[in-house]
Amino acid sequence: MTAPRTTRLAALLALPVTLALSAAATAPAVAAERAFQINLDQLNNSGGKGTAMLSLNGNQLTVKIESEGLVPGQPHAQHLHGSTDGHDFQCPDASDDTDGDGILNNTEATHRYGDINISLTTQGGTTPDSGLAVDRMPMADAAGKLSYERTLTVSQDVVDHIKDLHIVQHGIDPNGNKKYDFEGAGKSELDPKLPQEATAPADCGIVEGAAVGSIPVGGVETGGGTADGSEIPTALAGACGLAAVAAAGTLVLRRRIRAAAASAEPTGRDAA
Repeated sequence: MTAPRTTRLAALLALPVTLALSAAATAPAVAAERAFQINLDQLNNSGGKGTAMLSLNGNQLTVKIESEGLVPGQPHAQHLHGSTDGHDFQCPDASDDTDGDGILNNTEATHRYGDINISLTTQGGTTPDSGLAVDRMPMADAAGKLSYERTLTVSQDVVDHIKDLHIVQHGIDPNGNKKYDFEGAGKSELDPKLPQEATAPADCGIVEGAAVGSIPVGGVETGGGTADGSEIPTALAGACGLAAVAAAGTLVLRRRIRAAAASAEPTGRDAA
């Protein structure tokens, strides 16, 4: 076998590996999206409950909420409460009803779940100033069910401390007449023009942990991916696949080279 031919075959052998490495180097990076589950449990014996999902992609936060047992046909103020400075707030319970009137109002609950960080309105502003923007809050249907989804641009502090935030939905109906009025619990301590029923918390939930996918019927299972760690980022899987193709191509070429070399070997008669 001549030297030029050997050089050409060696170059062919290297070609699949070179192509694989080049493709892997140019493969796009996969965005690291993070998702967290929140289970909403009732406050004030409201009957409210539900499941929420917080999904972060960079500084884009998507909030999805499916809840039920709320006051039918009424708007429900809802917010991300908590702290972005590391303070550990939690959901309140009946023991936080310090005045003993049987209604846990927002002021009594705030020391447990913290101030409003983001107002989960359907449109427009989402700052704490929109906390009582009832006209831009989602409304429960005739069966007391509420569906909500919105993607927001949030600060880096929220991104860094998303696990320290939690969701509270407001609006209760203690006298059972399916509307907000002043007869059930009097005036709101936040705004005397509003009934207490409209601002008292109905349910609350803290981040339970990482979760994958969207909200399924019946709630969300917790977990941060496959239990055996078999989930592979797309870019890495692509690189592995290309490497496998390269290896297969190299093997075929080697076999062809050996066959060509064998056929080029002089026989004993030719050597004589």
